[in-house]
Amino acid sequence: MQPYEEEISVTVETSSDAKVLIISVAARMAGMHPQTLRQYDRLGLVQPGRAAGGGRRYSARDVELLREVQRLSQDEGVNLEGIRRIIGLEQEVGDLRERIADLEAALSAAYQRIADLESVSAYPRGDLVPTARASTALVVWRPRRAADPPTR
Repeated sequence: MQPYEEEISVTVETSSDAKVLIISVAARMAGMHPQTLRQYDRLGLVQPGRAAGGGRRYSARDVELLREVQRLSQDEGVNLEGIRRIIGLEQEVGDLRERIADLEAALSAAYQRIADLESVSAYPRGDLVPTARASTALVVWRPRRAADPPTR
């Protein structure tokens, strides 16, 4: 290591969204020039937070995304518009997975509620009355004629 170079080491959780890294540190961690990060910000590929003075602040997750953008661009030959589309689709998939998990939890809770209600009584509905045995009685119905007096 040259005397004018300094090694920067930042320990942040891999999944951290805390916007704590200044652009020069994030650029060095991603292996890019700070101007590249500014360009990616303008294109909407990576959206850093902003400090009170307006400076960009990157998270560890932003740095991971920058590395992925670089990999897609250099190793896979994907253009920036393609990368933007890939990032958007991956975000949409993530959102949909969260929605599915929420719906599965709600469905599970509904099934549990049904099971709880059914366990209270064999006949949870008040309008259902159990009978001891099946009836074989025959009921005959005749319509009333206008001349018949009402029965009580």
